[in-house]
Parts: sequence; C-alpha cells; structure tokens
Amino acid sequence: MKITDLLKKEGIALNVGAADQEAAIDKLIELHTKVGNLSDAGEFKKAILAREAKGSTAIGMGIAVPHGKSAAVAKAGVTAMTIPSGIDYKSLDGNPSNLFFMIAAPDTAADTHLEVLSKLMTLLMDQNFAKKLVDAKTPDEFLGIIDEKEAEKDKEEAAKKAASAAPAPAPATVKKLVGVTACPTGIAHTFMAAEALELKAKELGYEIKVEKDGSGGAKDVLTSAEIAAADAVIVACDKNIEMGRFDGKKVIITSTKEAIHAPEGLINKAVSGEVNVYHHTGAVAKADDSSKESAGRKAYKHLMNGVSHMLPFVIGGGILIAIAFLLDDYSIDPSNFGSNTPVAAWFKSIGGAAFGFMLPILAGFIAQSIADRPGLAVGFVGGYLASTGATFAAPGGDVPSAFLGALVAGFVGGYIVLGLRKVCEVLPPALEGIKPVLIYPLIGTLLIGLVMCLINPVVGALNAWISGVLTGMSSGSIIALGALLGAMMATDMGGPLNKAAYAFGLASLANQNETGYMIMAAIMVGGMVPPIAIALATIIFKKKFTAAERKSGPVNFIMGLSFITEGAIPYAAADPLHVIPSLLVGSGVAGALSMAFKCTLMAPHGGIFVFPVVGNVAMYLVALLIGSVVGCALLGILKKDAQE
Repeated sequence: MKITDLLKKEGIALNVGAADQEAAIDKLIELHTKVGNLSDAGEFKKAILAREAKGSTAIGMGIAVPHGKSAAVAKAGVTAMTIPSGIDYKSLDGNPSNLFFMIAAPDTAADTHLEVLSKLMTLLMDQNFAKKLVDAKTPDEFLGIIDEKEAEKDKEEAAKKAASAAPAPAPATVKKLVGVTACPTGIAHTFMAAEALELKAKELGYEIKVEKDGSGGAKDVLTSAEIAAADAVIVACDKNIEMGRFDGKKVIITSTKEAIHAPEGLINKAVSGEVNVYHHTGAVAKADDSSKESAGRKAYKHLMNGVSHMLPFVIGGGILIAIAFLLDDYSIDPSNFGSNTPVAAWFKSIGGAAFGFMLPILAGFIAQSIADRPGLAVGFVGGYLASTGATFAAPGGDVPSAFLGALVAGFVGGYIVLGLRKVCEVLPPALEGIKPVLIYPLIGTLLIGLVMCLINPVVGALNAWISGVLTGMSSGSIIALGALLGAMMATDMGGPLNKAAYAFGLASLANQNETGYMIMAAIMVGGMVPPIAIALATIIFKKKFTAAERKSGPVNFIMGLSFITEGAIPYAAADPLHVIPSLLVGSGVAGALSMAFKCTLMAPHGGIFVFPVVGNVAMYLVALLIGSVVGCALLGILKKDAQE
C-alpha cells in the first residue's frame, strides 16, 4: 500500500484561505467527507477536537497533523491542505502552520494503514520535502512529489535492510545509541520523533536504532544484544512502556515533543556519558520530562493499568457463573443456587476462581504501574486482603472492603515501595541486588498488611452501623427504604454497603411476611441495574468509553440479568467519581419503584432465573428497565469522553 492509496486527488486543497484553526479543521473534514472516508462528520470532528485538547498536533516547522480514531470513520484515509500565508495552529514551536495533513483512522478495523501513515510522518521530517508540497500548484503535482519521495525512502529502507543482513563492523570510536518513541495514539508523533532522532544521529555520525511503539504494534523492536551494546538509551515516550529491559543502562527519559524539536541536544547528552543509570526497581532515572504530566493524569494511567488487567477476569468469571445459574435447578436449594447440580457447581467454581483473582489483579497492577515489578507483589497482597477482609481481630468475623479497598491497596502499595526505595538509598552498594528481591517485597508486604488490617475493621464497624440504621428505617417509608437499599447495592458492588444491604434482606426474609419479601425484591433489582446500565451506555454513548470497554460492554447484559453486579466493577474502578453516582441513582430508582409496585421475592438471590417466584413480575421488569435507563442516561451526562 502506498501513501497515495490513502490520499486522493479529490482530498487535496491548495492555497486555501482558512482564517484560523477551526476553519482549517472544518475544511480538512469536508475533504474527508468528499472522498467518502466518513460516515458521520460531526462525530469525527469531536474525535479531532478531543485529540487537540490533549496537546496541539501542530508539530512545528510549519506542519500540522490533526488526527483521530473514531467509529465515524468508514475507511482509513488522509486529506491534505496548504495555506501558504500560514495560520496560528498552536504549534509546539510557536510558528504559523502552512502544511496540513488530517488522518482519519477507524477504531475497529485492521491497522494495515498504519505502516503507510508512519511513512508519511517520517517523510514530513524532511523540511525540503515539506516546502515542495507547500509550493505545489496542483493536486497532481502534490501527489507526484509524495510518490517521488516515497520511492526514494523505499530505496533507503531496502538498502538499510541489505546492510543489516551482513553488517560491517563499526569503528570502535562510533557511539551506538538505541531509543524508543511512543505517543498515546501511536499515529503521528511516535514516528516523527523516531525520524528526528535517526536523521540527527546520522548527521552527527552516530549509530542509532529506534523502536516505534505505534498503534499497530511495535516496529523495529530492540533486541537484548542491541540494548547491551548501546552506550545510552533515549526513551521519548508520552505513555508507559516496558522499562525492565533497560535496567543498568544509561537512560534519558523524555517526551516525543523534545525528540522532535531538540534531537541534537538529546543525542549529544546521550553520547557525553553524563546520563543517569536506570535501575528497574521502581526507580525512575532523572527524567528530561518536558511534558510535566499532572498528578491526576499519572494517577489515571496507574488506575487504567490495573483495570485493563482485571477486565478479562471479570468477563471470563462472570460468564461462567451465569452459565452455572442457567444449568442449575433453583428448586433443589434456593440458598445454594448455582451449585445445586454437579455441572452447575463445576462452572461456578471455575468462574468463582476467576472472580477471586479480580481484586488482587486490580491492586497489583496499579502498584506495578507506580513502582514497577516490586510493587506487583505488594499490591497483589493488598488486593487479596481487601477481598477477604483480614483484620487483627474483627468482632463478628472479617469484613471485606471489596473493590474500593483494592483501589486503596493498589495506590498505597505502589507508594510504599517507592518510599522504601528512598529509605534504602542509604544502604551500601553491596546490598543493591537484594533490594528488589528481598527488602522491597518483604517490608512492603508487611506494611500493606498493616494498612489493610487497619482499614477493614473500620469497614466492619461501618457495616454494623448501617445494619442498625436500616433496621430503624424498616418501620418508616417503605419507598425511601427501597431507594436506599437499591443504591447501596450499586455503591461498592461487593463491599460493605452492598453486603450490609444483602444481609439486611436475608434478615427480612426470615420474618416471612410481605414487607420482608418486598425488601428482598428491592435489593435484588438494585443489584441487577449496574451492569445493564453500563451495557446500555457503551452502546448509546460510545464516545464515553474506550474501544476495549465498548467491546466488553454487551457482556454486562448477561451479568446484570444473572445478578452479577461485579460486571460493572471495571467501569466503576476506571472512573469512580462519575460512574458510581450514576449507577447509585439508577439502582436507587429501581429499588424505590419495586417497593412502590409492591413487588416481592421469597428467594435470597436475583436474576431472571428467580423471576418465577417474583410477585408482580411485570412491574418488577418495569422497575429494572427504568432504573437501568436512568443509570445509563446519567452515565451519558456525567462521564467525560474517553481517552484511548
């Protein structure tokens, strides 16, 4: 595939008179629409503006490359435009932009176009090439300049591959460097930063190989031998990458912006030898980080690292448990539903095992993102203690703090390890090797155990207090009680509030009266709403969720209808401040309506499998539907657009 397969003559506009950034964006989108690349121009513009909000795509040197991935893209394509007089596009170097390429990438299709786009990005680093494009008089001339340059680049790449097949030994005086470039979308800045480093190294007479961590996967991946032979490493990345392979090497950590605009300074510093040695124990070498990432953004990246690793456990375990309910016989023993028959029990045990790892995985990988590998064990143990509720001595038994406790464990565990590293700086160099394998995991695990054993008794006391409050409310407004119980089921999904509501429901069932059965019905419908609301929202409000979240979203229909509230946990963990209030209100509405409709449930379980024993089942379904729609609508209102 060639660049001109993505860039058509009809998608090129020369000598345009756009007055500002928005006018330029509108014109480029208009060209995409003209050549048939878009199914919804308005939605695609939102993706473009969302990317610009993260940082200007005007890379300097008069070039701007706005780009976006969106479901509104019917087919991958590029449009181009020149504004010879230039406009202010908030360029990184402060200069006007006069050459524009807009990349439209689908968010579901194969990434076969990315190699072509990466080639275009590297070509643009040649300022003579860019000037020829600005001076082009016709679209045909514009395309001809690109074809000529692309052919030249292909010959260079072929020659480079031939040379690498039988490399001549480099003079001992030649400095050897390696690098990695990566940006959040992996489309433009990744390849431009790599090309800038490669061109400048060649000009200065140094060897360099740069790994490009693009959207379609890593290109030119560094081998262990190449890393070992390198005098220094330049990591120019705007997202987290695997750093363990650079342990013991001299590493410069910077941004793609710095690599694009100041490659000579980075390379000169790398070959000077005055670079900090990177130790992969949660430490971070002194970083030339010009991006100055905010604390909130760092916390979000740590959080998403845990959520992305947890998601497969939730989906796999949840579906297996749903199958267990489907295959079981509820009438044998309602209190043991899901495990009454051998086949059902087998499926539930496997699904339960996957669910058992869910919270330790969440906490472990949050801690790992903060403190690298030593943080994994500490966070994992903290997540396990959050799921089991271990304490020093909790009256009435241990009480789990569930996923909210696991979130705390992940962040606390990671920063415990970072603190230990700081403290251990005073130890003699001879002990350097035992820090990551003995000191950090041993002391870190002990400390996170102490932290969680302090948190869980507080949770137990909160649980007992809530039970007392609920008992006092049972003689008052039944609708208000239903709203509260439903909301509690969605607040922490397996945590103290959820468990307190369920325990209150079991106690109410023991009374064997209509009020007790109504209470259990309200609790169960409240527990079904969160996954269903999430599933609806991933379909209706697609831009609020990442591609991975949208793909796994429909599975939550199954989990919600099977009363597996935990299906909503990854979404709540990823954005608790917006997701939990939305689900809380939706479940509260369902619980209140269930009470208002006088729906009853005599079984200590929820889901469609117990609907045969639900009193007033038609209105129970209405309560479930309304609560789910309310939760979905609030997600659409409160959640911000997702950052892939």
